[in-house]
Amino acid sequence: MTPLHPGDCLDHYRLEDLVARSGMASIFRATDLRTGGQFAIKVPHPEAECDVAFFDRFQREALICREMDHPGVLKAMNEDSPSRIYMVLEWVEGRSLREVLAQDGPLPPERATRIALAICDALGHIHARGVAHRDLKPENVMIDAGDRVKLIDFGIAAKAGVRRLTFGKLSNIMGTPEYISPEQVKGQRGDARSDLYALGTMLYEMLTGVTPFRGSNAFAIMNARLKTTPIPPRKIVPELSPQLDAIVSCALERHPDDRYRSALEFAYDLEHQDRVGVAERGAPRDEESRKKPLGKDVLFYGALAMLPVTIFVMLLYVARAT
Repeated sequence: MTPLHPGDCLDHYRLEDLVARSGMASIFRATDLRTGGQFAIKVPHPEAECDVAFFDRFQREALICREMDHPGVLKAMNEDSPSRIYMVLEWVEGRSLREVLAQDGPLPPERATRIALAICDALGHIHARGVAHRDLKPENVMIDAGDRVKLIDFGIAAKAGVRRLTFGKLSNIMGTPEYISPEQVKGQRGDARSDLYALGTMLYEMLTGVTPFRGSNAFAIMNARLKTTPIPPRKIVPELSPQLDAIVSCALERHPDDRYRSALEFAYDLEHQDRVGVAERGAPRDEESRKKPLGKDVLFYGALAMLPVTIFVMLLYVARAT
């Protein structure tokens, strides 16, 4: 397959301009020649079409986006017998949250809360359908003039009950270093709670203008979230309420079981900040201070002590058999 360019036609779509390009695919704004409607066309690069893992992931992304029916989630359209592999997506007007942050700087708490609530609503929809986005970041959240949001780019999304697919590139397997959850850093698949961690990171950034963890390279950033606790937002922006500070801290808990259990629970605290308890939240636990349960230690050291005996018995058995 030859690469596509603005002005080319793909079936009954005319490609108007290139709006995004990654290592694996390009996204064009396109016009439906039958209706005049505007759409986004996502087309894999020719070399990527031969990658079996990428092809499966691309098909999965299209399926997930077709199944979603929520104003805050990007919708994919069904296409009958396309001439090549591509995805037709609704066209979204507005700016990415990344552009909003770059142009407007740190956001007032009221606006940051409003955007976070809209993202919670969209996450609640996809999570209820067994889907985890796994690459939630400002680049993947579109915002219109009324601060309505749209989650985009489900390229590495996971669906419950579907086999795991991986790529050779770190970013494709794990997500984006600044927003990836600690469990994903450890190589785990990531789930709805990983998305809530990413939302907590974005809320932190909306309020303070910086991400919770920074470093000279991707590995330093990811390692920091496994070993250190972020500076509380109120240390950076003293005007923030203790309640909002506590909400962000809960979303950024290192261990998934310590975070919000659902987008609904996260949203409830954002909507009822006056009811959020602050004093009851203990200091974040460092990895070094967490102790394994005594029972697990006993089993571990007991198994270790039995290892020489097991080896001796096996050698004795082999010697007698020969």
